[in-house]
Amino acid sequence: SALAVDELYMAVDAVVGGYDVVANHTVGAPTMGSADHSATYQGATWHFSSAENLEMFNADPAKFAPAYGGWCSAGASKGKKVPTQPDLFAIVDGQLYLNSSPAAHDNLFLADTENVIRKGEGNWKQIFATPAGDL
Repeated sequence: SALAVDELYMAVDAVVGGYDVVANHTVGAPTMGSADHSATYQGATWHFSSAENLEMFNADPAKFAPAYGGWCSAGASKGKKVPTQPDLFAIVDGQLYLNSSPAAHDNLFLADTENVIRKGEGNWKQIFATPAGDL
């Protein structure tokens, strides 16, 4: 079976570098989480900025977990796993999408959102368990 570290973008021992994925929805900005408010989901540690956000995540983790395990959405559309930057995000139809660079975010994801998501979804089924370095 695949390791969570292959399916989820991990940095600093937490998914998406310890940023609070619920805060992207509630405050609309990247917010650093804390090990004081952490959960285990899909075999990995997730950090949150408050007990309230932790409770919201625990109630419906699939709603708040980012697309493509937190890997770059534009990268997934090209069949790659690329580390993301917390400030390059969008919420589309309630789903959090992260991107790796301003060019990927602005010129690919925001410019052609529907196609990037469609291609990413198709590719993700094939690459989700493959280590980034093998793609």
